Amino acid sequence: MALEGVIYQQDPLIYGCIDYNYCTELGVEEKFNVEQSSAIGYWESSPPLNATSSAEARRKRRRSKTLKNKEELETQRMTHIAVERNRRRQMNDYLAVLRSLMPPSYAQRGDQASIVGGAINFVKELEQLLQFLEAYKLMDRQDMGSSSDKVFRNLLSFPQYSGKAADIEVTMVETHASIKILAKKMPKQLLKMVAGFQSFCLNILHLNITTLDQSVLYSFSVKVEDECQLSTVNEIATAVHEMVGRIQHDSTSLA
Repeated sequence: MALEGVIYQQDPLIYGCIDYNYCTELGVEEKFNVEQSSAIGYWESSPPLNATSSAEARRKRRRSKTLKNKEELETQRMTHIAVERNRRRQMNDYLAVLRSLMPPSYAQRGDQASIVGGAINFVKELEQLLQFLEAYKLMDRQDMGSSSDKVFRNLLSFPQYSGKAADIEVTMVETHASIKILAKKMPKQLLKMVAGFQSFCLNILHLNITTLDQSVLYSFSVKVEDECQLSTVNEIATAVHEMVGRIQHDSTSLA
């Protein structure tokens, strides 16, 4: 008995095409998925282009501003140095002129404090001399004769003490005091006054003496030392008045 088999032959082109298309479509799909995943990952890990440009622009602006600030600071520093140098040169010139207008005894040292202090004492002495000349001129006009006390009293504006022993006027600016003493001439009176000022811790910076007949006007410029117990004009005036009274009493007793 013969067997007959029926074979339905499939079209090789169709089969291959189906397989090929399937494989190809699968491969494309997988490739597309991989590429899509990679693209998504790339955009998620990297910032946008506009953000990068903005950050870079901000950094450039900061660098530019920093450089500008440094240049401005350097310019200001150089300007300050030039101004300070010019100020010092002018100050030295003025001090040299001021020193040349005074007698050498008023500014024996060339430092700034000595020159300014000497100028203050020199101006005070000139002021006192002017007042004395004006008072003496007034005495001649009024035919006051030899009333020297009246002439000298015109030189005292607001004396704290006025009497037989002496007229005392004290003015004070910070730790410097000006003391005027109008008294009668006594032997060794000035020496005892200097010793008394030293006992009060009043350092004598300058002294001017004006005499007329039997009257003498002492003008002291003193510095109140830290150890001094006298802190006000009234305390200094009282101490000086008592000192002059003792000096005159001792001189009278010896005579």
